[in-house]
Amino acid sequence: MIPARYTATRLPGKVLADIAGKPMVQHVYERARQAESLDELLVATDDERIFAVVTGFGGRAVMTSPEHKSGTDRLAEVAASMECDVVANIQGDEPLVESGAIDALVEPFLSDPNLRMSTLAARLENYEEHMEPSVVKVVVDKKGFALYFSRAPIPYFRLDTSDQWSDNKPKQHPVSGIWPLRHVGLYAYTREMLLWLSSLPQTALEMTENLEQLRALENGCRIKVIEVAYDALSVDTPEDLERVRLIMEAG
Repeated sequence: MIPARYTATRLPGKVLADIAGKPMVQHVYERARQAESLDELLVATDDERIFAVVTGFGGRAVMTSPEHKSGTDRLAEVAASMECDVVANIQGDEPLVESGAIDALVEPFLSDPNLRMSTLAARLENYEEHMEPSVVKVVVDKKGFALYFSRAPIPYFRLDTSDQWSDNKPKQHPVSGIWPLRHVGLYAYTREMLLWLSSLPQTALEMTENLEQLRALENGCRIKVIEVAYDALSVDTPEDLERVRLIMEAG
């Protein structure tokens, strides 16, 4: 499912913004449709304009309540009336989403019957990303499950950071070998997990960091983190939108 709302704070109507002759949501839909792991694809929205655009290009859309505060809650409303095993949450503001990343997100459910939730991460590229609060970081345990997500620079490197992140130095810790990971905000959940998660109240850490995935961790749900070579680009500002347009025009 692709949750899509019109009233984005920083860029209202962004999912309908034109990119190379198509609305953003259509780019997301067409790319997601290429994922081999999906049996069904739909857009969950509370806006009739988005509904009309999606059905207009031949996609499937479902109207949801306008009261939802998150994409997770929006998807849960739809999943409650569906028969399905796993739901993938594909962000409606990532027009460059890769189908392979979606398949990587879903794949662990095929081999682990006890898995309830998964997400993606990619290696941080530079020191600025490690320090930037808008870039969410994640640390994992030895089995690849999330220990914590934060806007802070985790894990903290007890080294001279300017030297550690210089162009001629490795980007991993020279002693531990750890690479800092940037969270990529795609999720997959079992249907039961999605319904359970959306029924829970916000938690203290979730509200502190403004990171919804911490609600799952605080309530004891393990989140499998799959590392991918995927440079996610969310469109949150007019500058992001122009950057995506330039990438699309360049082919």
